[in-house]
Amino acid sequence: MTKIAFIGAGSLGFTRGLARDILTFPLLKDATISLMDIDSERLDFAYRAVRRIVEMGHYPAKVEATLNRAEALAGADAVMVTILAGSTDVWQYDILIPKEFGVDINIGDTRGPSGIFRALRTIPVMLGIARDMERLCPDATMLNYTNPMAMLCRAMQRETHIKLTGLCHSVQGTAMMLARWIGAPDEEITYTCAGINHMAWFIKFEWQGQDAYPLIRKAITERPEVYNEEIVRNEVFLHLDYYVTESSGHNSEYNWWFRKRPDLIEKYCTHGAGWNPGEYAYILKEYRKVGQTWKDEERKWLASDTPISLERGHEYAACIIDALLGGEPFKFNGNVPNTNLITNLPQNACVEAPVWVSRNGIEPVQVGALPPQCALLTNLSASIEEMAVEAALTGNPRLVFQAIAHDPLTAAVLSLAEIKQMVNQMFEQNRPYLPQFEHCQV
Repeated sequence: MTKIAFIGAGSLGFTRGLARDILTFPLLKDATISLMDIDSERLDFAYRAVRRIVEMGHYPAKVEATLNRAEALAGADAVMVTILAGSTDVWQYDILIPKEFGVDINIGDTRGPSGIFRALRTIPVMLGIARDMERLCPDATMLNYTNPMAMLCRAMQRETHIKLTGLCHSVQGTAMMLARWIGAPDEEITYTCAGINHMAWFIKFEWQGQDAYPLIRKAITERPEVYNEEIVRNEVFLHLDYYVTESSGHNSEYNWWFRKRPDLIEKYCTHGAGWNPGEYAYILKEYRKVGQTWKDEERKWLASDTPISLERGHEYAACIIDALLGGEPFKFNGNVPNTNLITNLPQNACVEAPVWVSRNGIEPVQVGALPPQCALLTNLSASIEEMAVEAALTGNPRLVFQAIAHDPLTAAVLSLAEIKQMVNQMFEQNRPYLPQFEHCQV
């Protein structure tokens, strides 16, 4: 019987959807689903929700819940990770402190000063999970959904021997969006996408074997509703000629071009579909509202006659687990070490590249070189992430500062002295969460 562990099972929407998907596979319908979280109340809701799905589908699966991570991991075949290290009490300052210095961050969970400090807090926890896996389920594969994806996966790939990859919605989500813009059925689209998480590039995008980029350019330039749906990413495409993954909100933070002046933020970052002015403030408000109302919502969910469709969703994790256990091989974009897969990105850095998964394991596909205009920005971010991981693993605060000093948005706004002052303030705010740092001053 297959055992699948969920670490951070209190992420209720994700846990419900993925458990539902897992049970749709004949190989997995009798799996043991082991749920673990540090919040006993949310864990109990997750347990009852997954039990409800099992009962609705009449599956022979077993569901268990525990506050003990080792108990959940023992003997697991696959491990899902969706954790948050620190609550809004700390991570809000990842946004608020840079904002005081004029660095206007939108979401802040991937790179830049906010993403790096989130990584510093989270890497020790992820390494603890990975080392428990080495001891308790050495043959298991970790599927990580936690951000900042590239830095967390890189730290574990560097320091441990577990099998793992990181999963993100941005590649398939962007591909479906582009297909919709040109009126192409998803099943008729083929593509090659590679880079790093949230900054991977569709170096090939075809409809029925023909280059679809001219159709995409036509849709963006001639249909205002298409342009406005993703203003930042559309501007990047119109000028760099390749489409990048992840939302405009995220991508506005990752470069020099859109957030360094108030007039640019107003022009590119507050209009069009999908934008919430002051996105971070909106997310924080929604996060706190969920914290206040989720119990009522969960009770309604559990009381509903049909709380969830039992039809399989679009997450990749269940397909990956099925393939690993001998089901149909599956191709996806995963976060893996750069073993010459992308030749003009740093070797061994965590890259997002095409991957085949089967009973043989996870087998990345060599892509070659990114277009130079894409490689330049991607290389910079990958190199910064390498510095940040080194800093997190060695407890070197000066290296944290030097990594943030090279962040494109930060460097476009601040002097080196100002960046140093900002980083010191962020260290002071994060001191209780950074046990690996003996000194919290640059």
